[in-house]
Amino acid sequence: MTRLPIIIDTDPGIDDAVAILLVLASPEFDLLGLTVVSGNVPLEDTLRNTLQVCELAGRTDVPVFAGCDRPLLRQPVRGLFSGREGLGGVVLPPPRLAPQPVHAVDFLVKSLLEAGRTGEKITLCALGPLTNVAVALAHSPGIAAGIERIVLMGGGFRELGNRSIAAEFNILVDPHAASIVYEAGIPITMLPLDLTHQALATPKRVERLRAIDNPVAQVVADILTIWDRKDIDRFGELGGPLHDPLVFDYLLAPDRYSGRAARVWIEHTSELTMGQTVADWWGKTGEKPNAEVLTKVDAQGFFDLLGERLARYPLPA
Repeated sequence: MTRLPIIIDTDPGIDDAVAILLVLASPEFDLLGLTVVSGNVPLEDTLRNTLQVCELAGRTDVPVFAGCDRPLLRQPVRGLFSGREGLGGVVLPPPRLAPQPVHAVDFLVKSLLEAGRTGEKITLCALGPLTNVAVALAHSPGIAAGIERIVLMGGGFRELGNRSIAAEFNILVDPHAASIVYEAGIPITMLPLDLTHQALATPKRVERLRAIDNPVAQVVADILTIWDRKDIDRFGELGGPLHDPLVFDYLLAPDRYSGRAARVWIEHTSELTMGQTVADWWGKTGEKPNAEVLTKVDAQGFFDLLGERLARYPLPA
């Protein structure tokens, strides 16, 4: 089996944690490393959470790199739904695994420059604010040659914002970094709120995961119970949208998804609409599209796959 080489840039976060567990149970991926960024919670917490999730999965072989501890130009914004330390209050054992003694940006630059030289390009999967990726691009623009594409969770169009009136959280936290990434000429596949709000972790779906008889599935069920927004007016039923794991479901089963190409800009000057993603859907500007924007998903197909992968824990040695 040909495995897809990926690097995950992440800020766990409940849905980030579920996404990492999905990847670690999926042999289709060759996970080269996890780069961690400040986002949902401060860097010390996102780093600890990443290490804890790897240990929970029994995958202490995956290298973890600490990255940028604040946005490029703005004050940090924190998530509202993952709790003070990022995993909703679910307590995991203190990690024994240590992060690598290399900054995440240095790891990205080295890995992607090498991929560009060898032609073995890497898919970069971005689950949080894009600070690490933007700093790497600013430091070494040549890394673009080593990126097959960036698949990211971020933005919103009809579903404008989940952290401000106009912006999705990941883009809002560091809109200047997001603008750098979107203007870099790298192929982008974008999973906005319009898509991810279709994948609701309803109580019934969570209980199906809880019925899986292993410790990893139990932790996932616990944190997804906490993840419930209890916002029937917005979502139509109980449950929380499971944003980040869809990045990897898309890579595993792209036929479950549909979307369209568009030119996307990131607003980073207006305080009222800071972080808003603005798309030219109809070619009014004459600019070529810079992103494939996914808009529809077979949500039940995703949850079926998530359950099947969680049932694989503990993983074979």
